[in-house]
Amino acid sequence: MNFHTDFKPLTVQPQEIEGKSFEIITEELGPHPFTEEQYPVVQRVIHASADFDLGRSLVFHPDAIEAGIRAIREGCKVVADVQMVQVGISKPRIEKFGGSVHVYISDPDVMEEAKRLNTTRAIIATRKAVKEADGGIFAIGNAPTALLELIRLVKEGQAKPGLVIGVPVGFVSAAESKEELAKLDIPFITNIGRKGGSPVAVAALNAISIMAEKRG
Repeated sequence: MNFHTDFKPLTVQPQEIEGKSFEIITEELGPHPFTEEQYPVVQRVIHASADFDLGRSLVFHPDAIEAGIRAIREGCKVVADVQMVQVGISKPRIEKFGGSVHVYISDPDVMEEAKRLNTTRAIIATRKAVKEADGGIFAIGNAPTALLELIRLVKEGQAKPGLVIGVPVGFVSAAESKEELAKLDIPFITNIGRKGGSPVAVAALNAISIMAEKRG
């Protein structure tokens, strides 16, 4: 089957494509409840997902943006639940302030302990992350069990993350884990429902790192 089209892209310049995309997002999103600080996160999440409903479903703790900017500028560690999130994060902006990005789920000691305890690697990785990166930013886009374990550790006083970006995608415990996160009095960014995923976690974190960098 042959396809013929006369369509030509409006531009092939990356910055122009992004700028035009943001204009379209702002126009199509219309009135919204988000603050001036929160909106760049919403905008980048929609840009990454092309899903306006997902963008509208975002929920922010009142201190989330400032806490995230502060953590990045103070060089705190960033923890990703899976490699897909780690790869998408713009590391130069994190490293500029002395920070670093980590993922523990494939560490040999994590895999061994998960097998020994007959539990998920995400749970064990979260326990390790809390010991090595407490006070940092946790970006969880895939594993509801990682988010639920982090919530448990926070409730028990064993963890004090600087910011939790908790947006796991899925049908089992994803929506529920985000509901539990939204009940905590710690800085968080999450969303309502089953949608989420690595691109969402990455987009939210990159939006915050851009704001941190613009602070000078």
